[in-house]
Amino acid sequence: MKLLFDQNLSPKLVKRLADLFPDSGHLQPEGLDRASDDEVWEHARLNGFAIVTKDADYPDLSVVRGSPPKVIWLLLGNCTTSQVEAVFRARFADIEAFDKDPSVGTLALS
Repeated sequence: MKLLFDQNLSPKLVKRLADLFPDSGHLQPEGLDRASDDEVWEHARLNGFAIVTKDADYPDLSVVRGSPPKVIWLLLGNCTTSQVEAVFRARFADIEAFDKDPSVGTLALS
């Protein structure tokens, strides 16, 4: 699964999680740091990314539009990059199952 980290998450996560999620990206280096939600959604859809966000906007779009792209919604509040990384590592099996299930468009992680 390729992840596309939203602007509200650290770009460092791309490298820190590369062993589990190779070919992932972040909005900033992808040139999408000022893009609308619709533009990000379309970029993720066309390029095979799942969107990782702390905002409710993308889960809401997923309900309306369906997937792809899939959305991983982080319900973590203020936390460090290390804490976000730890959640992804601890929940890797859940994320893999989510990726393989075409009937589910959003996964909430807390």
